[in-house]
Amino acid sequence: MFPPLTEFAVGADGAREWVSLLERLENHVAPLSKVKESLTSLSLPIPTVDASFASLIQSFRNMVNLKIDVSCRGGGGEAQCIFKLNNDHVTKLVMALPQLEFLLLGRPCSNNTCATTVACLLPISVHCVGLQELKIHFNATNIVDDFKNIPDDSRLRDLRPLPRCRLVRLDIHEMPLNFDEPGFETVVTGMIDIFPSLELYEGVEGNFDWEEVSERLTELQGVDV
Repeated sequence: MFPPLTEFAVGADGAREWVSLLERLENHVAPLSKVKESLTSLSLPIPTVDASFASLIQSFRNMVNLKIDVSCRGGGGEAQCIFKLNNDHVTKLVMALPQLEFLLLGRPCSNNTCATTVACLLPISVHCVGLQELKIHFNATNIVDDFKNIPDDSRLRDLRPLPRCRLVRLDIHEMPLNFDEPGFETVVTGMIDIFPSLELYEGVEGNFDWEEVSERLTELQGVDV
């Protein structure tokens, strides 16, 4: 009776109920279950980005635009980060949704407590080669060592020779960054290895280390800004 549902957006007041409905589609045989095939755009202001939600979203294998419009409240220990995924969760999500062009999993916050690291960025780049925009939390506390460990990570070894996406801008938002001078080269080259077309970071104003990384990356890429 109706054309296939391709875009779906929910306001804050109804997010929980609609997520519950989507969960019921998991093994449903009614025509409504065809949404899993037709849906390409989903926007939800859910309170927490966790493993159960990521598992649910993996059913929508033709997803192009996934937007979780949520921000962590507070910082510095005043509030917990809403981002509860780890690197394995992110890998499974992007493997299931290779057509993603916009992956927005909430604005990175200043808490720096999430379980994801920069290692999660490589599966994103490899499995979603059409990616145009990315917002994701990752813990930058040990970012220099995390980049150094990527080549030796057995879980990522098979991904290293594969093509990457052409993402140009990465949204940093309030993500903290703090390391000594020798770490800049590691971070800049590590980012370019994962995102070869990366030119600029969004939201780096006021964070001098991210500003420096962005400037060095721009210089290395030979981009005029």
